[in-house]
Amino acid sequence: MKTSSAFCALLCLAAGACRAPDGSEIEAANYLADEEVMQRAYDVNYSAPDYFYVDERADTPGSFTIYHVKDESVSYELCTDSDAEALDWEADDNVNRAINGIFVELHQNERYFEIVRELDYSGSIGNITDPTSPGFSRVFKCSYVNRDGVDRTLRNGYAGTLNIRPLTSAVIRDYAEYLWQFTFFWPAQKTVLETYSEETPESLRHTLRLAFVTSQGFGRCDLVEVVDWVFAVDRSTGEVSKEFNLLYGFEAELVNGAPRRCD
Repeated sequence: MKTSSAFCALLCLAAGACRAPDGSEIEAANYLADEEVMQRAYDVNYSAPDYFYVDERADTPGSFTIYHVKDESVSYELCTDSDAEALDWEADDNVNRAINGIFVELHQNERYFEIVRELDYSGSIGNITDPTSPGFSRVFKCSYVNRDGVDRTLRNGYAGTLNIRPLTSAVIRDYAEYLWQFTFFWPAQKTVLETYSEETPESLRHTLRLAFVTSQGFGRCDLVEVVDWVFAVDRSTGEVSKEFNLLYGFEAELVNGAPRRCD
């Protein structure tokens, strides 16, 4: 079930200048009701609102992979403004992957270089109906963002420096929503209830309101937590910080396939 963008208004805090995906200001309101949170958190066909960032490769037929070339510690994604350097880094990285690919082409936009390879799974064990699929390996452009020094295992702290100009609500929104798709959370926990942007004279902020469902063991109800993950960019420097804030939690369970709150 995909939700309409009208629900965005339901998630803005009473204080704050919230904006819809088109940049227009929307009316602030209270949190979603627990019933709405449960419906989305337990829906296996739902992951994010229908206006959430969609990768430009999302309409690629069949299965595919998207990978970011990282530093040796795998802490952060590399960046360069040289296509030759991006190709060299990716080629070295490709040698060390479990599945090596055959180079197809170099694609680029204002945010990254993308090296396209045809991946061969014919030697894998199992029932594979499509032995090959495309792989998209990306190296960020430093003119877009520098992720040097980011600790990807942390939910709080430094999140890179955006060098693209002008800095707008759309820029930080796309950055936050793009990165969310490559975070370390389990896929079952990747539930975005809604997202919204706020502006101040000093910074631009984009909030991902998330729902996490955690099993508490056999015979016990699940713990449902609602969290704001806030990405803020300093207007003067482009430095981005992230802040992971637990808002509240409650217990719930599935009964005959329908979620209900545990009293």
